[in-house]
Amino acid sequence: MNTTVLTNARGGLPPLILACLAATWLIWGSTYLAIKIALTGLPPFLLMASRFLVAGIALLAWTRWRGAPMPSRREWRNAFVVGGLMLGGGMGGTAVAEMTVGSGLVVAFIAVLPLMIAMFNRLYGVRTARGELAGIAVGLAGVLLLTRGAGFAASPAGLVAISVACLSWAAGSVLSQQSLPLAPGATGFASEMICGGAVLLALAACQGESWPAQLSAAAASAWLYLVVFGSLIAFNAYMVLLSQASPALASSYSFVNPVIAMLLGIGLGGEHVSAGEWGAAGIILLGVLLLLRARAQAR
Repeated sequence: MNTTVLTNARGGLPPLILACLAATWLIWGSTYLAIKIALTGLPPFLLMASRFLVAGIALLAWTRWRGAPMPSRREWRNAFVVGGLMLGGGMGGTAVAEMTVGSGLVVAFIAVLPLMIAMFNRLYGVRTARGELAGIAVGLAGVLLLTRGAGFAASPAGLVAISVACLSWAAGSVLSQQSLPLAPGATGFASEMICGGAVLLALAACQGESWPAQLSAAAASAWLYLVVFGSLIAFNAYMVLLSQASPALASSYSFVNPVIAMLLGIGLGGEHVSAGEWGAAGIILLGVLLLLRARAQAR
């Protein structure tokens, strides 16, 4: 893993890392609402499959237009494994889980991702710094406090699905950097989205899902937002973070996204937030600040 770009001459985080963090924090935080709207017109697997297939094909066409070579056979194989895990298993498992698992439990499971990624990285001899472990612990505590009182009902199948989703996402994230390298740059990200989208499309076919004859303007707009911002921008930003930042910092979105979703609920949905929820958001912010401080001091 390339950690030399983590700090600039003054010890701060470079602009690219900050921009990618902002994308995963803000955009992925807003996709909670976008997915909810898109699901009013599209079935879950087909929604996920179409957004990544369209984004991946568009990105690959752009890289080819820029003169980048096609991925090799080995790189396509790696993209199929990584994309199948992260998008097929991760996104697909989450889509299944959300049918029978309370929203609070889904968010709590996702907040454990940084710990899962740290555990997988230990298999490759990559240690997580103490400062980052402290940030992960504080951030996770904040998320658990924030989701206290939210829906935690779950069926056994739903629990299995969300567990598989988190493990698949964590495993794919680590494998993409440690043992299954993708094609360089955006070409690799495009191949991963195409392969993952193909796996999701197969799952949609197994579920008998089909594209509706007509989409509402709201559902179509939400789908387009997920393609452009959720997939083309935020997902690629996450992959950049995996290659150029620490795993803990790259996965910090799992702490911040619930806060962004909460703020959007206040601004767009008129939701009421208690003092305890504001306090939990502050704890999450403290955890993220600890992660940022740990990486900015790393040499």
